[in-house]
Amino acid sequence: MEEILDQVDVNDNVIGTVEKRFAKVKGVIHRIVHIIIFDKKGKIALQKRSKEVSYMPGAWVTTAGGHVISGETYLQGANRELFEELGIKLELEKLFYDFYETDRVTEFLTTFKAVYEGEFNLNPKEAEWVEYFTLEEIQKMINNGELFHTELLFLLKKHFNVS
Repeated sequence: MEEILDQVDVNDNVIGTVEKRFAKVKGVIHRIVHIIIFDKKGKIALQKRSKEVSYMPGAWVTTAGGHVISGETYLQGANRELFEELGIKLELEKLFYDFYETDRVTEFLTTFKAVYEGEFNLNPKEAEWVEYFTLEEIQKMINNGELFHTELLFLLKKHFNVS
């Protein structure tokens, strides 16, 4: 069954609902969450997306993330995505709230963080693996042409001074 998302206005007020597949139409503003997990040394856990996902398979992305389902809060969506993709539950703290717009999508993007060094129970339909990196290592990966999800690149450039 197709996921139903809240469609929001430019002030992030719900104005209706939209099927997930139509949320990618330019001008249909919707909500996205990302979770960035850090280890105790400050390294960032990035997820290598499964080759089975429909958008940007095999790309590096935040530790977990996805669409906020209609009726969910950003935090509820983040907790659901974290459990669906990595099989874990953590105490999440809001990190960033951004308006993200490209020629393809228009979204409110809320990013949460947590510190965690335990095991992940990966959903193979979502994630191939998760690995911790320093910002310098991530910059080298970008410079070497590794595939990064566009929303992760946006977050890295805006908030972590990675180009």
